[in-house]
Amino acid sequence: MTRKTLTIMAMLLCTCLIIGLAGCTPKAPDPQGELSAHDDMESIIRFGRDWPTYIDPGVGSSYTCQVAHANLYDPLVFPNTDGTVRPHVASEWTVSEDGLTYTFKIRQDIKFHSGNLLKASDVAFSMNRLLTIGEGFSHLYHGVVKECYAPDDETVVMELNYTFGPFANSLVRFYILEEDLVMANIDKSVDTYGEYGDYGKTWLLTNDAGSGPYKVKEVRLEEYVMGERFDDYFLGWEENAPKNFMVTNLNDPVAQRTAFANKELEIARDNLPQETYAEIEKMGGLVVTKSATGGWNMMLNTKNAPTDCVYFRKALAYAFDYDTLVASILPGSAKSTGPVASVLFGKNHDLPGYEYNLDKAREMLSKSKYANDPDKWFVSLAWCAEVPEQEKMSLMFQASLKELGITLEITKTPFSVMTANAQTIETTPNASIVLWSPSFLEAGDVFKSRYHSASTGSWEQMEWLLDEELDAMIDDALSTVDNDERGRKYRAIEEYIFDLCPTIWMCANDSKFAVQPYVEWPIATYYKENVPALMPGGFDLYFRDCKVFLDKK
Repeated sequence: MTRKTLTIMAMLLCTCLIIGLAGCTPKAPDPQGELSAHDDMESIIRFGRDWPTYIDPGVGSSYTCQVAHANLYDPLVFPNTDGTVRPHVASEWTVSEDGLTYTFKIRQDIKFHSGNLLKASDVAFSMNRLLTIGEGFSHLYHGVVKECYAPDDETVVMELNYTFGPFANSLVRFYILEEDLVMANIDKSVDTYGEYGDYGKTWLLTNDAGSGPYKVKEVRLEEYVMGERFDDYFLGWEENAPKNFMVTNLNDPVAQRTAFANKELEIARDNLPQETYAEIEKMGGLVVTKSATGGWNMMLNTKNAPTDCVYFRKALAYAFDYDTLVASILPGSAKSTGPVASVLFGKNHDLPGYEYNLDKAREMLSKSKYANDPDKWFVSLAWCAEVPEQEKMSLMFQASLKELGITLEITKTPFSVMTANAQTIETTPNASIVLWSPSFLEAGDVFKSRYHSASTGSWEQMEWLLDEELDAMIDDALSTVDNDERGRKYRAIEEYIFDLCPTIWMCANDSKFAVQPYVEWPIATYYKENVPALMPGGFDLYFRDCKVFLDKK
């Protein structure tokens, strides 16, 4: 089953609700209403961006889904700030001489939120469920993991179909669910997964089956997810660690500024207008810039006219004003030279990148198969309604393309609708603006998640490349255990993708966040002090490591 398969119930509860709003953005919580309704819980960190559509780690993959997963569930291994991983649910592991069998020892002191102990069988269940559902981060393991089983309560064995160099690193995205709790809450009125019904997906929209530092307190679909501290967390708690967290769809800049001023928002989202950050700094907020592991992508549908032509795509790439973007719209950001961020292992630093050059754009347009068919010079573009800065990017691009005689139709689209539209070639626009970061920190994940055929039909790849030669190159590189050789193959793949120009790599995502002075956020401290720190998305907001000092509030 592919990643794009969604259950009818989940779609009814989530996507169809949003479509029914006729393209309006989801209603954000009123800073004086929904957020303050919980201000009796002083020890809380509230983060506003968009609501985590799927808190089920077998389904979700967006940034706020990743934040929810990292706080509600435990991964098999945990990321370090240098891109490596350390033991977590797995206390240790060994790899067979041929690199095809990983044997993990599972800790025996981890409790699920239900109070039951986590066992090796829960780990095996979680991997098999993920692969069966075929959504979320399943693409990292689909075709790689041949079999996963638990010979006893302390041991999990994963047999691979082929060697996978970054396999251990990729397991930061593999979260453990309690088998008995999920199975007790499956919906058998549907048979999407045979005897497993809906595999618990409907129940897990608003509940968790995890063992993470926080457990679900309340979920309001389309609005927010709130978690409360799990007192029996196996790693314990430090003084002043927050007792609660909330991830909300409070994304409007004015609402964010107001909530921050009223101390009803602890961390303001990334990529607010620059003037909003300036106003927050005047309030005493700490504004920090988080180094890019991902970037702003304008994904081009390579299967629909006119973006099915590589020369037309290159014309678009040369018509985008990168300098104005990083100077005025996202000041301080760095220009991208390809799909891989400069800080990631395997980056090809020899790529020149595309530049704003209308003469070059006209040259590419003249080579296009649509050169003599200007009626085809029509491009549809969707920008994410939750990120106002994308409208500025779109309007700037529209003005540039007008000089070439190309019409750009711009549509403000909620992210949930973008996700739904990405499921088929026909419903995917010619261009879609998305902010993307890798699941684990090397070039191989960029290629697997963004350009391999296994990721089509998801918001992560609206290019619809479906390139068998590229798939083979990616699979070959990921199966290479030797780091130097894998890095060489990564660089060749990036050059191949660069020549196809399936994406306008707009700029690196040097995200800004604003933090209340009464909150200690380790990632913010790292960047304030210029300490290198790379964390996969979601783990940068691992609330257990934060502190809330109520005497400073």
